[in-house]
Amino acid sequence: MQHNVLILDFGSQYTQLIARRVRELNIFCEIFPFDKIPEDLSSYKAVILGGSPFSVRSKETLHPDLSQIRGKMPLLAVCYGAQYLAHFYGGEVAASNTREYGRANLSFIKENEVFLEGVSPSSQVWMSHSDSIKQLPTNGVKIASTKDVENAAYKIEGEITYALQFHPEVYHSTDGKKY
Repeated sequence: MQHNVLILDFGSQYTQLIARRVRELNIFCEIFPFDKIPEDLSSYKAVILGGSPFSVRSKETLHPDLSQIRGKMPLLAVCYGAQYLAHFYGGEVAASNTREYGRANLSFIKENEVFLEGVSPSSQVWMSHSDSIKQLPTNGVKIASTKDVENAAYKIEGEITYALQFHPEVYHSTDGKKY
């Protein structure tokens, strides 16, 4: 049985790397622009929202139509994607005091969280953002933090939706393939 993943591209330098990491797991994936989502999603088993050079707080915010995705199929939101879900679904995103770029280590992992199973409690992750999620979206539950980033990962209760502020696809995220 083919396991297809749809990756929505918001212009991030990391989009192709996300696809490469997914393919290294022997999972077929396709990249589509965020505003050209295929009408028929029946061949996809999951969707990944990637990163973006844009801020969700700007006038240039890139708005995907998630009406056929959210709550209907597994969704992984990475960086911009995580901020998008927070900002437009009841949470709050604000400018970081400093640009958060480079290595960080998880300092908190929610106990018994299946999504983070096998991830080391101090796992190294790669941050690359200038906005931070200050308040989680409606039904959001924090599942991981670093010393400087309170909401490094969260899930949305009642959905198979997970969001990561960091980049699991980057080599420096030591447990990246486990997410």
